[in-house]
Amino acid sequence: QVRLVESGGGLVQPGGSLRLSCAASGTIVSAVKMAWYRQAPGKERELVAAIVGGGTTTYSDSVKGRFNISRNKVMTTAYLQMTGLKSEDTAIYYCNQRIGGNEYWGQGTQVTVSS
Repeated sequence: QVRLVESGGGLVQPGGSLRLSCAASGTIVSAVKMAWYRQAPGKERELVAAIVGGGTTTYSDSVKGRFNISRNKVMTTAYLQMTGLKSEDTAIYYCNQRIGGNEYWGQGTQVTVSS
């Protein structure tokens, strides 16, 4: 059974940085696409960043230039480096991976940006 385990969330002051990780277990097949989504209270889940096997990345306009998505060589672990954090980045962040034709989600990790 494939599981995605996220880590790295927490409380940070505006302007600070956090690094999220998402590790897949229970599979010997690498992901073909890895992404991070977020959902703020009262809002819909939105795509933050995505990366595919060739290394091409996509970012939402709201995080471009501040966030960086990366992955390990074998496409089993995804990272989201977040810098210049703002209060509007406060949300639950979810990892998503497409593995073997199926979509998998992590349990979510809370990121709170507040002074």
